[in-house]
Amino acid sequence: MTSHIAVVWNPSKTEKETLEAGLTDAIGEGATPEITWWETTVEDPGVGATRDALAAGADLVIVAGGDGTVRAAAEHLADASSDAQLGIIPLGTGNLLARNLEVPLGDVPAAFVRALDGDARAIDVGWVEVELPAGTERHAFAVMVGFGIDAHMIAETNDDLKDKAGWLAYVESLGRALAASEVVPFHITKDDEPGREEEGHTLLIANCGSLQGGITLLPDAVPDDGELDYLVLSAEGFAQWAATLKTMMWDNGLKRLITKSDDVTSTDAVNHGRAKSIAVTLPEVRAFEIDGEEIGETKSFTVSIQPAAIHVR
Repeated sequence: MTSHIAVVWNPSKTEKETLEAGLTDAIGEGATPEITWWETTVEDPGVGATRDALAAGADLVIVAGGDGTVRAAAEHLADASSDAQLGIIPLGTGNLLARNLEVPLGDVPAAFVRALDGDARAIDVGWVEVELPAGTERHAFAVMVGFGIDAHMIAETNDDLKDKAGWLAYVESLGRALAASEVVPFHITKDDEPGREEEGHTLLIANCGSLQGGITLLPDAVPDDGELDYLVLSAEGFAQWAATLKTMMWDNGLKRLITKSDDVTSTDAVNHGRAKSIAVTLPEVRAFEIDGEEIGETKSFTVSIQPAAIHVR
C-alpha cells in the first residue's frame, strides 16, 4: 500500500498543473496518500530530487521527464539499494525505458494509472565507469551505453528540431552520423575471459533492446535477466549495410517472431554477445552515450550489471 508518493518532475518538459490533473484523475475517489513534489534542475537532473524524496519518506517515486530524468532517479534508487518503487511518466524524445516496459506514451493520466496500480517488476541497472577528459565518471544506465553511430547521431541531432519533431529528428542526423563513424580496432574483455581484439564502428551494451520507431537492436536483451547484451556493427558500403539491415530487421526481427525462434543471427558485420561485465579500450577517443544522452568522448570504459537493482511499476 503506497503511503507517500513523490513526484520528481522536469519543469522543462511539462507544467506542474498538467501532472497534478493527471495524478488526480488516476487516484480517483477514496483515500489519497501523501504527495510531495520535487523539481529537477539543469545542474541536477534528478539524483538530488530523488535523494530528498526518499529522505522525506517516499515509498513510490514517480518520475515525470525524459530519459535523463528517469536515469538519474534510477541511479540513486539503485545506488541506495532503496525499497521505494519507481513509476514513469514519459515526457521525453526517446522514452527508452518506458518503451521497453510498455509504459503508456503520450497519455499522462494513463501513465499515472500504471504508476499507481501496476505490479512492481524488479529490473537490472547497468553501471559504467568511463574515462572522460575531465576524469573518470561513474553512471548508471537503464537501457544502453556505447559508442559509434548511435552516439554520433545523438551528438549531431538539432535540439530545436528534436523539440518539434520528436524522435524523428534523429533520422535527419543519421547521414552525418554514418559519415562520422569509421571502423576501428578495439580491445574487449568479457567477464573472466581473456581479452581479445574486435573491429567495428559501433558498440552498444544494453540492458534493454528496443529503440524508437519499434526498432529492436538487441532482441535478447531483457531488463531482468542479470546479464548485459552487446552488439558490434562493422558494416561498410551499400552491400554490407543492406545485409546488416536484413539481419537486424528480418533474421533477428520478424523472422524470430514468426518462427518463435530463440536464435540470434550474427554475421561478419553484426556480432552479438552476452556478459555480466565488459571492459573496452579504444585506440582513439569516440563519442559515448548513456541512455540516449551523449556525455563526451572516451577511449576507455568498463560496464557491469547490478541485478534486480530497482523495482518499476
